[in-house]
Amino acid sequence: MKNKKLVMIPGPTPVVRSIQDQMGRETVSFKDPEFMKDYKDLIVDLKDIFRVKGEAFVVAGTGTMAMEMAIANVTKDGDNVLIVSNGYFGDRYIEICERKGLSVDVLSAEWGDTVTPEEIEEKLKEKDYKAITVTHVDTSTGTVAKVKEIGEVVKKFEDTIYIVDGVCATAGEKEYVDDYNIDILFTGSQKAFGVAPGLAILFAGERALKRREELGTIREYYVDFHKWIPIMNDPSKYFGTPPINLIWALKESVRLIKEEGIEERYQRHIEDASYIQKKLLDMGFDILAKKECRAVTLSNVLYPEGVDDGEFRKVLSEEGVVVAGGLGEYAGKLFRLGHMGNIDKHVIASTLAAIERTLERIK
Repeated sequence: MKNKKLVMIPGPTPVVRSIQDQMGRETVSFKDPEFMKDYKDLIVDLKDIFRVKGEAFVVAGTGTMAMEMAIANVTKDGDNVLIVSNGYFGDRYIEICERKGLSVDVLSAEWGDTVTPEEIEEKLKEKDYKAITVTHVDTSTGTVAKVKEIGEVVKKFEDTIYIVDGVCATAGEKEYVDDYNIDILFTGSQKAFGVAPGLAILFAGERALKRREELGTIREYYVDFHKWIPIMNDPSKYFGTPPINLIWALKESVRLIKEEGIEERYQRHIEDASYIQKKLLDMGFDILAKKECRAVTLSNVLYPEGVDDGEFRKVLSEEGVVVAGGLGEYAGKLFRLGHMGNIDKHVIASTLAAIERTLERIK
């Protein structure tokens, strides 16, 4: 008899039954009055939870598309952009910006560490940067950036738009848009929201919206804020067909967040991560990220000497848990374990037990 598999990668994350049920509803017209109300209510709730006076966008797309949407609406050809990279996904912004004709500088940390707010402040003094990008949690390293403290730094530079990649953080790591001086925050539905892949979620604060106005016409079409703002404010209008069932699913995810309480959700992620990481260390693993900058949404787990990555993940899958492999120079040296969203204590216990059984089998 095969074990039921728990998909414990850093996204997609497990989707609970009530969210699955919304995915399975009979699809209606996007002009259906009840759906339009649901869509509008979702936008209002998201803005309230993440404290943004500007706009919230929920559109069909991926986290990578949201990266492009963020930079496209606040920069023009030749602008200086500072990319703060704590790993593989921070680096992804380099090509996106270069393709747009931006002048790119990169401030990088060693894998397992993060760029400090102090380093960022010194770099921002060097020239007029029109935007800075920071990955809150980089899934390649399992590190978490100090986005609140960085926001305090960036607000000293009036012409610099602060963009935060929250793909592996939003709804798991603490984030508040206006309170943290974030101008643009974006994420995807499949991570800490615990919804199936397919939705890009982006928040634009008032400074970002003002910058978009100043730019006039931009070359991008689908990701242009101006195409979507009318729909976000009034879903009875049309630009592109909304993914109806995914929007229902996200609405249910937001209902669960409201029911739990966003601060309580943040605290749960902290406690679960601390428990999981302690248990892994007790088993003889190590964690790539330094203790002071470990994310609470995933762990990048270094193998003890003598453990083969391919064999470990194969046997772990047989034991009922799927994890992701390492990236870059850490490919084959670690596995990436997601622990975010709507997972409960039973899922955590089952995952840790499967890891323990796997170690026993491969000795």
